[in-house]
Amino acid sequence: MLESDPRLALVERFFRGTGGTYDTVVNVATFGIDRLWKRRIVSQIPAGAGRILDLACGTGISTIAIARRFPNSRIVGVELREEYLAFARQKLRRHRMHNVELVLSRAEDYRSAEPFDCISSSYLAKYADLPLLVRNCSEMLKPGGVLLMHDFTFPPSPALVALWRLYFKTLQTIGGALLPAWREIYYGLPRLIEETRWLPELQRALLENGFGDVRTQYLTAYGSAIVSGRR
Repeated sequence: MLESDPRLALVERFFRGTGGTYDTVVNVATFGIDRLWKRRIVSQIPAGAGRILDLACGTGISTIAIARRFPNSRIVGVELREEYLAFARQKLRRHRMHNVELVLSRAEDYRSAEPFDCISSSYLAKYADLPLLVRNCSEMLKPGGVLLMHDFTFPPSPALVALWRLYFKTLQTIGGALLPAWREIYYGLPRLIEETRWLPELQRALLENGFGDVRTQYLTAYGSAIVSGRR
C-alpha cells in the first residue's frame, strides 16, 4: 500500500495526475536546462554498455535519450507510476524504438537476473531508500559497471539560496495558478530538497557497498548534481 511507506505516499501526492503535462512543465520550469542535465547523464554512460537500466524513468525522457545514444544496446526503464509509463509507451511507439523494455516497479524492488553495464537515474535519489537501492544496484551491475544518480541539490551560498527561493516562489505563484495539479510539488519539492540528505547518504552507501571512483559533479550553479561510482 502507498500509505504504508512515507516515500511512496509522497510520490503519489506529488505526481498524481501530472503525467500528461510532465514533459512540458519540466522543460519550461527548468528553462530547458533539464535537457542539458539529461545529456550530461547520457554522456557518462560507458561507450560499450550493452545493457543499461534507467530507474524512475517517468515518461521516458531519459530512457529515449539513452536508447538514441545506444541504438544497439538493450535498455530497461523502470517506473513506479503506470500513468507515466503509458506516456513512455506512446513515445516508444511513435519513435519506433524496439530496444527498450518498460517495467512497472518501485526502483528499490526491481531485480534482474541478467546484469547491467550501467544503471542510471534522474530525480530518484531524494525519494529513495538509498542503502537498499545501492545494495541492489551493486548486485545487478557487472564488475566494472557504473552507477549514475542525478538529483536536485540545495545551494551552498546565501546568494544562490536567495535566487533558489525566488525561483520556487515564482513557480508557486505562477505555475500553481496555471496548473493546479502541480501545486503540491511546487510547494513540497523545495522543502524536500532543503531537508533531504541524499547526497552524503548516497556517497556513503556507495562506499559501504564497495564502489570505487566515487565522484560528485555539481551542475548549473549547484542546482543539481550527478554522483557516480564504479562497481
